[in-house]
Amino acid sequence: MTIHHLHDQHTFQIIGAAMEVHRVLHRGLLESIYCEALAVEFELRSIPFAAQVPCQIVYKERRLTGLHRIDFVCFNDVVVEVKASSLTGPAEQAQVLNYLAISGHRLGLLLNFGRPSLDSFRSRQWPRWK
Repeated sequence: MTIHHLHDQHTFQIIGAAMEVHRVLHRGLLESIYCEALAVEFELRSIPFAAQVPCQIVYKERRLTGLHRIDFVCFNDVVVEVKASSLTGPAEQAQVLNYLAISGHRLGLLLNFGRPSLDSFRSRQWPRWK
């Protein structure tokens, strides 16, 4: 099985869990509520995950004091960013790409629960920073 096929299976499982959360809760709630419900759904589906993963930024071999937190890292390699907005666009997609670059993970998902149907954006990225 190739890494791309494995990633496809993982994203399918993650998006399926997110669709169930959206089906039950609909839109209009806070992002934190969707994150909590998604964690429950990941547990119910035996999807391995870590929540609120700290991500340290290094600039020219120096650790910066600012610390980002990634909503979820699933299967030890898929970054999941949750939004609850009526619109997501290039800025939110760039956030996912930056998380991939600074974390070293290869695959990212942006899940937006703020629309009538769940929106998702998937991206692959090779790390730019170390």
